[in-house]
Amino acid sequence: MSRSHGSSSAARAIAVVADIMAFILGLWILMYLLDANRANDLVQFVHDAANWLAGWSRDLFTFDEDWARVVTGYGLAAVVYLFIGHAIANRLGHR
Repeated sequence: MSRSHGSSSAARAIAVVADIMAFILGLWILMYLLDANRANDLVQFVHDAANWLAGWSRDLFTFDEDWARVVTGYGLAAVVYLFIGHAIANRLGHR
């Protein structure tokens, strides 16, 4: 395995992880906005994972409307993970 192939694989893996993290956060935003049943195991799993991923940004904004806090707090985390993950992946891929 050449060094550039290893970097390419690592870059792809980092980008995929960032995409999955953003997907989970986006899925929770959608579930929240559609008032998904929180007693459902899948909804609870997505909520718990999104809470963990957005722990640093969840209550960063204090809008009066709950939906605005969810969209901005979780949405910001998703954008940051995408931006940083793909920036790192691009950097690794260009070596």
